[in-house]
Amino acid sequence: MAVRGDIRNVAIVAHVDHGKTTLVNAMLQQSHVFNEREEVPDRVMDSNDLEREKGITILAKNTAVEYTGPLAAKYGHPEGITLNIIDTPGHADFGGEVERGISMVDGVVLLVDSSEGPLPQTRFVLRKALEAKLPVILCVNKVDRPDARIDEVVSEATDLLLGLAQDVVEEGIDLDLDHLLDLPVVYCAAKAGYASVNQPANGALPDNEDLEPLFEDIIKYIPAPEYEDDAPLQAHVANIDSSDFLGRLGLVRIYNGTLEKGKTYGLSRVDGSIVNFRVSELLRTQGLERTPVESAGPGDIVAVAGVNDIMIGETIVDPNAPKPLPLIHVDEPAISMTFGTNDSPLAGTEGKDHKLTARMIKDRLERELVGNVSIRVLPTERPDAWEVQGRGELALAVLAEQMRREGYELTVGRPQVVTKTIDGQIHEPMESTTIDVPEEYMGTVTQLMADRKGRMESMSNHGSGWVRLQFTVPSRGLIGFRTALLSATRGTGIASSLAAGYAPWAGQIVTRQNGSMVCDRKGVATPYAMQRLQARGNFFVDPQSPVYEGQVVGVNNKPDELDVNITLAKHMTNMRSSTADVLETLTPPIKMSLEESLDFANEDECVEVTPESIRIRKIILNREDWYKWRAKQRRQNNQAGK
Repeated sequence: MAVRGDIRNVAIVAHVDHGKTTLVNAMLQQSHVFNEREEVPDRVMDSNDLEREKGITILAKNTAVEYTGPLAAKYGHPEGITLNIIDTPGHADFGGEVERGISMVDGVVLLVDSSEGPLPQTRFVLRKALEAKLPVILCVNKVDRPDARIDEVVSEATDLLLGLAQDVVEEGIDLDLDHLLDLPVVYCAAKAGYASVNQPANGALPDNEDLEPLFEDIIKYIPAPEYEDDAPLQAHVANIDSSDFLGRLGLVRIYNGTLEKGKTYGLSRVDGSIVNFRVSELLRTQGLERTPVESAGPGDIVAVAGVNDIMIGETIVDPNAPKPLPLIHVDEPAISMTFGTNDSPLAGTEGKDHKLTARMIKDRLERELVGNVSIRVLPTERPDAWEVQGRGELALAVLAEQMRREGYELTVGRPQVVTKTIDGQIHEPMESTTIDVPEEYMGTVTQLMADRKGRMESMSNHGSGWVRLQFTVPSRGLIGFRTALLSATRGTGIASSLAAGYAPWAGQIVTRQNGSMVCDRKGVATPYAMQRLQARGNFFVDPQSPVYEGQVVGVNNKPDELDVNITLAKHMTNMRSSTADVLETLTPPIKMSLEESLDFANEDECVEVTPESIRIRKIILNREDWYKWRAKQRRQNNQAGK
């Protein structure tokens, strides 16, 4: 096998908020990608508006830096070694992005927080790397945290690596366990741009003021791309992008052969067919920009223009000797939501150019399938609604939020779990959940998880005033859990979870203790009515905002459903009194995001999503019809219980 020594392809993988994007930022700065006078924003790789707002990486993105340090000449490339870096999401809900990123690289840098240590998503991304037989570099980040515990974190990460490697070997994947014992470790403070192979004291900065040791470890331990000299072209499509001038772009990793601009190649489709196309443009990433090139060889990651319907997982091949690569494997979805047209009385009344029709929503969901390999879109009994399945509620809520910002109006159902029937018994997805909370809230959190059929697996206290609890819980028990956790722990609780297979159905889970306040007629919410009702609960709507029958306008203090007339107006009389003009204060309404609204919604409720508003409503709007439906449900439940 020949080796392309002037390239290294590496992915940065980690749990959420352990500093992946910040590290990539520092690597770009120290590689002189930016002009000295240029102001560099934080987390420059998080280019999506939603990513910046939520502070998480949603889409896997690639960049490239030129390493020209002393090690480049030592390895025979004094002109520089290109490091193609893939920044991956840390949240398991976006696992499809992780799998795509890992399919393009030859090794990974595993980032672990020096205080929090390995968490569920660390296990998830590390397992994916081991299944792909990729070498691992451990990077302990944030070593300057006051609560850093570097020795313990390195030990925990090593134990996790060896434990996962053993699991992978038992599944039939051949790994060199002895080689894994010699794990290279780099100590890093990504925000400061420091890295060292020498372990600093807990809470201290590394003894080296740049990232040179990290660059050197990547060049030493991540293998250069290998290829066969005379093999025909094989270029795997791992991502999709678009350009205003070139149209659709396929981001490909070339394994064998050479791609040249202007030449004709074959595209091996998902269904096995091969179509010919001409490469109209070839773009290589340099820093954050793409620059046109005439050709690209083995190991290169380039963008290809020329096919308007290119799909992830397809392979660009030599039409005379096609050898397509395997499709990208993606884990099964565990959560589903129903996306449908907006059929509320306020549909289409809030602005012009809103996208309302079933055809528009269907086309948008089909477009999402092109670039998102981890979701599925299935038909339902209704022609204007579709079941969208994904890894988790966050991934599907992000899709709904993106559609809302693009001008779509739709109705989104409450998240449901995707069940399986095994040996005639219904099984549901389970999750391994890790929760970090201050010691005083341990009992509260344990009770919250017990109500959701959670089983405690372990509890550890690092002596810092915080406790780490690990539970196995049904996925449906976690719907709405994060909101409840933040309320119960006054915003201090941190939860993360990872898929843990399937288990028999755990029974009924009651996740909401309060009932809904439901509007019983169409009109406008009046301050007078809201003042009279505010002792009953908290509102979601502002005074003078339009409401309709079946809309959930607030949360009841009691568990029961409460029909309210929020449109009641104060009738004027000609009577006067000394206290007539005394002003009453109105409690400000609760403003919930789309995710919080989906978490709040009950089984018989859904969320109306428009570019201007997010409303919770009953699926059956007419109150009389809803009461008939509820009575029917009670009869069926009583018969089933006998």
